[in-house]
Amino acid sequence: MQDITILDGGMGRELKRTGAPFDHPYWSAQALWEAPEAVYQAHCRFIEAGAQVITVNSYACVPFHLGETRYQQQGPALAAKAAEIAREAVNQYPDKQVQVAGSLPPPMGSYRPDLFEATAALEIYQELLLAQAPFCDLFIVETLASLEELRVVQLAAQQTSKPLYYAFSLQDEPAQGALLRSGQSVASAVALVCSAPLPAGIAFNCSVPEVMAQALTETQQLLQQQSCALTVGVYANNFVPIPTDYSANSESQPMRELSPEDYLQYVRQWAELGATLIGGCCGIGPEHIRALAQGKHS
Repeated sequence: MQDITILDGGMGRELKRTGAPFDHPYWSAQALWEAPEAVYQAHCRFIEAGAQVITVNSYACVPFHLGETRYQQQGPALAAKAAEIAREAVNQYPDKQVQVAGSLPPPMGSYRPDLFEATAALEIYQELLLAQAPFCDLFIVETLASLEELRVVQLAAQQTSKPLYYAFSLQDEPAQGALLRSGQSVASAVALVCSAPLPAGIAFNCSVPEVMAQALTETQQLLQQQSCALTVGVYANNFVPIPTDYSANSESQPMRELSPEDYLQYVRQWAELGATLIGGCCGIGPEHIRALAQGKHS
């Protein structure tokens, strides 16, 4: 595991765990205007735990969470503020050489490819990318659920020359072949990523740990077949399996009890399968990242 780069964990649940403002429908964005210091401190906890890349707290800076009016008035500005907070946190640890990853989240809600609207999404992706760019070293497109979402964000990505990682959310039930939330194959997603200009990597996120190995195995085989050199990453969640009709903005997804030691066992498996960017998503906290960092050198 010595060759892996450690990503941070889930910001939203870490804010909620520590008592920061975290209500429906605003989720992790609420702290940006009510308690920005809590966001800063959460980043610091992940850095102190061993994260080498921290992700901007812009995941909920979209109309789906903010509402159309607040997004139009404040959305990109809040994303810029979130990126600035992340950069300020990193600057407190100059010896650690931590990078800031801008987040490009699902504009129409997580796990719901049926709600996706391409024209509106393109504008949102472009606005959030430009807002965060001055403070970021790279970008991660998070929780992609369909090929349609991927194609649109690839258009938006033409605005940046910074490294770009595409992270896909998988169906939580094992199937004959790894599948996106849309039911489309991971194989088709990998092929589309490889066809894009200068992608830096492909990852799988916000899915249960049990489905990641199959996606990694298929991805590595396809990358070899296509002579496509990409970083491969994983950051799973600590949720119970998410149903296909889940409404991300109306309820709190139930958590499971995945200990840092349990998570580290999955991490070792992913590293053996070639993943080199590994962290955690929702419910994976600094304690999990610390275990990962300690395991990296053991």
